[in-house]
Amino acid sequence: MKKTACIFLVLLLAGCGPEHDGTAMIEKADPDAVQLDGHDDQLAAEIKKEADSFDEIYDTAVVKGTKQLLVAYKVRHLERFRMKQIEKKLAERMKKTAEKEKVEIVVSSDYKIFLEAVRLKEDMEAGHFTEKEADKRLAEIIKLKKEMA
Repeated sequence: MKKTACIFLVLLLAGCGPEHDGTAMIEKADPDAVQLDGHDDQLAAEIKKEADSFDEIYDTAVVKGTKQLLVAYKVRHLERFRMKQIEKKLAERMKKTAEKEKVEIVVSSDYKIFLEAVRLKEDMEAGHFTEKEADKRLAEIIKLKKEMA
């Protein structure tokens, strides 16, 4: 019995190392909204502000292309049971906010989509993509999201 308890304690302590703390899902990245279409209409910033106003959501990434707008978000842990309801409510609010714009709005709570949106923003800031290339990459991310659904 003591031997089993010691092995369990060693495994427990080994699994709690700093390089594997498991906080990536709960850390807040809070990236700025990105507009890839070259327009200065501030729609992406308005959408981000609106999405951030939801109590159930703690982090959002918004990327607006020429024909599409991606809203990727993270839901608070205790709200994960209501993911479908939150996504539906958020999508309706985003469509209402952008009703004058002619863009397809895609809403996703998938963490991989969130990471891809943040990576796209960082690549744009670093100058790795032109606006046209970034818009194409946004379309690929949205296609990935639709395939996962």
